[in-house]
Amino acid sequence: QVQLLESGGGLVQAGGSLRLSCAASGRTFSNYAMGWFRQAPGKEREFVAAITRSGDSTYYADSVKGRFTISRDNAKNTVYLQMNSLEPEDTAVYYCAADRLIYYRGSYSKPTEYAYWGQGTQVTVSS
Repeated sequence: QVQLLESGGGLVQAGGSLRLSCAASGRTFSNYAMGWFRQAPGKEREFVAAITRSGDSTYYADSVKGRFTISRDNAKNTVYLQMNSLEPEDTAVYYCAADRLIYYRGSYSKPTEYAYWGQGTQVTVSS
């Protein structure tokens, strides 16, 4: 029901910044909770950040708290992930995800709760 397309990934030195974008196509973007996840080679997909429908609440993994900021612009059907102070450990494919049924705080961080996923964008942080 929604299609997601990530962009903004690339190669950056440690300490640098990137901003990822996730453009969504759909009639009711504001009805969807949105999340960012990442997956490094040989690892499971892990939670990065999430944002509620109106953007009034955000959630972050401990590993990125204070460095990453998730935001959304419902008028543009777009979710962003501003990544600052990047570390080599942040290297992964970053995925945008959406779901229209997530309401409980504990559900926002679980990849199995999200119904829709983008194809991912590569982020590589060099030391």
